[in-house]
Amino acid sequence: MHQPRRRDRRLARRVPSEPAQRRAFRFTAEGADVVLVGYFSAKQKDFKALMASAATELAACGARVVVQIVQRRGVSDGGARKMGLPYSARTLLSDGKVREVAQFCEQADADAVIFVASLTERQQRVLTDMFGRPAVSLADVLAVG
Repeated sequence: MHQPRRRDRRLARRVPSEPAQRRAFRFTAEGADVVLVGYFSAKQKDFKALMASAATELAACGARVVVQIVQRRGVSDGGARKMGLPYSARTLLSDGKVREVAQFCEQADADAVIFVASLTERQQRVLTDMFGRPAVSLADVLAVG
């Protein structure tokens, strides 16, 4: 006989609600020591100005940038072919750069890691776990104020 179709509950369990996702990555920059990380392609010639602008915006929010780290993509011949892609979809950065950022976070006792580039929610979650402190996009920090 024909049975009525059951509702699939698995999807509802796996995906948290939108407000819950956004709450998890909110960070208030006021009074925080932060590590600023920039990810730029080789075509981006003014990356130093962009980093300086980001540091100024964070200072206006009350944060203190203790370290600035830049990951350049496409500087070598092999990297030029893959310039539009991140080093890692999971972390955006190369493994060595992730270790470098983690080391600077420990040395400077930073409160958070702020990325100039936009991060996906998965990248935020993975990087927060790897660094042991919040990893958020600059746009998210500026949106909170």
